[in-house]
Amino acid sequence: MLTAVLDQVSAQFPQADVETSEQFRDRIEGFVDEALAIVNIMVALAVIIALIGIANTLALSVFERTRELGLVRAVGMSRRQLRRMVRFEAALVATFGAVLGVAIGLLFGFGVVQGLPDSFASGVSIPVGSILTLVAVAAAAGVVAAWLPARRAGRLNILDAIAAQ
Repeated sequence: MLTAVLDQVSAQFPQADVETSEQFRDRIEGFVDEALAIVNIMVALAVIIALIGIANTLALSVFERTRELGLVRAVGMSRRQLRRMVRFEAALVATFGAVLGVAIGLLFGFGVVQGLPDSFASGVSIPVGSILTLVAVAAAAGVVAAWLPARRAGRLNILDAIAAQ
């Protein structure tokens, strides 16, 4: 009976787009899915840019601290330990950035939910497992970004590094 009424209304008003509540919900969900896909792509680009920034910062750090790195090598640090130290610094930088980003995101998200009417958003849901996983992935990505700077630091000649100005 409902389809007959819809067909009659569609015949009377051909310019109107008549759809059921399920069709409307599916169409709106499609818009939301597209928006989320765009946001996820932008987040991926931001992560790539952040990794390039970490690698660049560490490369500059290795370059600027050539003398210090040579001194720690001269007093007994092995190449492997030096590479590990640079990678650990990268993991710290990436983890700090991820934790700071999560904290700011949670703060803004909480503020937005508080500003919305209760009929639209009734409460805050924090996906702790996903957040912890993403922070761990950020730390691992920082280590990957530090691979080349750590390799360069490990290959420094001790005497050349100490004599550098």
